[in-house]
Amino acid sequence: MDMPRGRRRAFDRDAALDTAMEMFWRRGYASTSVADLTSAMGINPPSLYAAFGNKRALFEEALRRYSKERARYLSEAMAEPTARAAVLRFLAGTAEAATLPDRPAGCMTVQGGLACAEEDREVVELLATYRAGTRQALLERFEKALADGDLPPGTDCAALARIVVATAEGLNVEAAAGATRQELAAAAALGAALVPGS
Repeated sequence: MDMPRGRRRAFDRDAALDTAMEMFWRRGYASTSVADLTSAMGINPPSLYAAFGNKRALFEEALRRYSKERARYLSEAMAEPTARAAVLRFLAGTAEAATLPDRPAGCMTVQGGLACAEEDREVVELLATYRAGTRQALLERFEKALADGDLPPGTDCAALARIVVATAEGLNVEAAAGATRQELAAAAALGAALVPGS
């Protein structure tokens, strides 16, 4: 007698999520349709909804996966002994991560929100929140450097954190436009030189 067969997912969830992350990274949230996602992931829409909920929930999970990948070099950079060394490592890490051969060029938190319509405003705000987390980590590192005497008295730590994040975002935009890792590394070194101290 034939035994009833249980229904099994016909796809690897982690691999599907990785594919979705790359789609959102390359094309942005607004320009990536459910049809694009299911085609690239090799699944049908009901499987996507069963596994991830909907496009927005899939995007948020992909963004968490992306941020986990990028968090490593940020935490390593913040552990450097001086503020300038921390920024150099952070910007050099940004240049490297933006030009990995097996990943899209640039940054998902920058490119994911490009061309979003008003109805996708929450996606833009979500991406801004992730970028703000990086700025906050830099701000806290600079405030520590200021208290330790590594930065000159009167240094505007908030403005310094903002210009470093803007530089990192610029490196990502340049990478997406075709800049090489060597070109970005040179720009990263100049960006780090904005930080007072040694």
